[in-house]
Amino acid sequence: MKDLIEQVKKFRQERDWDQYHSPKNLVMALVVEASELAEHFQWLTEEQSCSLPPDKLAQVQDEIGDVLIYLANLCDKLGIDPLESARDKLRKNRQKYPVSKVRGKSDKYSEYK
Repeated sequence: MKDLIEQVKKFRQERDWDQYHSPKNLVMALVVEASELAEHFQWLTEEQSCSLPPDKLAQVQDEIGDVLIYLANLCDKLGIDPLESARDKLRKNRQKYPVSKVRGKSDKYSEYK
């Protein structure tokens, strides 16, 4: 992940785009790219979403790349290690969603007893 962030940073710096990459702008771009990713799945059935044709899968792959690039830029700007953030959030989610209470359920943590 660190290597990817360095590559993204170099790409950004070579183009003098730091001036446009404030955290606010990066979050806005990230939301746009995530929406473009979601658009590929709009109106598909559950089954269709699990078996995309190769051309659609290639488009989804590009959108995932865009999302990850903007996320890497944001992490770089804010000095956040994305893998450590994910590990920490997973630890918190293990506490919020204990297997004994939520296995097979999709309820939010505040909805189960």
